[in-house]
Amino acid sequence: MNQFIDLHMHSYYSDDGEYTPCQLVEMAHQKGIKIMAIADHNYVKANQEALKEANKYSMSYIPAIEIDCTFKDIDLHVLGYGISSSQFNELGDAILNQELQASEKKIQLVEQLGFQVNRDKLAELTNTGVYTGEMFGELLLNDERYHDHELLKPYRQGGSRSDNPYVNFYWDYFSQGRPCYVPIVFPSLNKVIDLIHHDGGIAVLAHPGQNLKGRFEVFDDMIKLGIDGVESFSSYHNQETNDYFYRKAIKNHLMYTCGSDFHGKTKPSIKLGQMGCFIDEHEIEEQLKKYNLI
Repeated sequence: MNQFIDLHMHSYYSDDGEYTPCQLVEMAHQKGIKIMAIADHNYVKANQEALKEANKYSMSYIPAIEIDCTFKDIDLHVLGYGISSSQFNELGDAILNQELQASEKKIQLVEQLGFQVNRDKLAELTNTGVYTGEMFGELLLNDERYHDHELLKPYRQGGSRSDNPYVNFYWDYFSQGRPCYVPIVFPSLNKVIDLIHHDGGIAVLAHPGQNLKGRFEVFDDMIKLGIDGVESFSSYHNQETNDYFYRKAIKNHLMYTCGSDFHGKTKPSIKLGQMGCFIDEHEIEEQLKKYNLI
């Protein structure tokens, strides 16, 4: 079911996003979305472009960011809504520098899996010099040498991980604890919450069902730390998980949001405005008004 609020999508200012901010606004408008936010990874570069474009369609646009951070040795993503300072881009640059250094290590780890990386083809997939897990998935799945490679079968059509093959390859091989994971020093959750609050924003935990899989109890400690809300409704969640975090938000008087986490080609099965939100979205609209975001 398409919905009229989508508070989590990525432009090409994220290294795994496909579309320009203006293209995203137009696409969201065509989908019937009236309230939207572009939350790029560690950067706020899209917000001014998107806000100007959204005004053309009389859409409500909320400036946002998605920041990488850690809590209890868990890598997390926190959404900051209603932020305005370009100083967040300095945080993005610091993380980008680490990612650039980590990219060479990722190539080495992929080759240890038995693949030969075509560096020229890989370089064509990035506009920042950073090589993401999704890019390695795209590279290898389109390399004829590995058409029948056993490790890639789950990501090919009809395979168990073929719904979003590139990002699933990332989750399976490059996410925390996986064989090609290269650790990056991210800021602490506490620091990120403080940064967002200092800028007058609202801190919301993104797709908790994904990052807290098997450890939902950790969210209680995050509430004590001062998190303002939770992305209760996410394309990553099944209905049970959506319901769990919706009820958790209600019980603890937290803001609850919805977001597709749309990227484009890296997550082809994820569409704008689709995140399994089973409540009347006017509830979320009222939440946004309560926190002075619209």
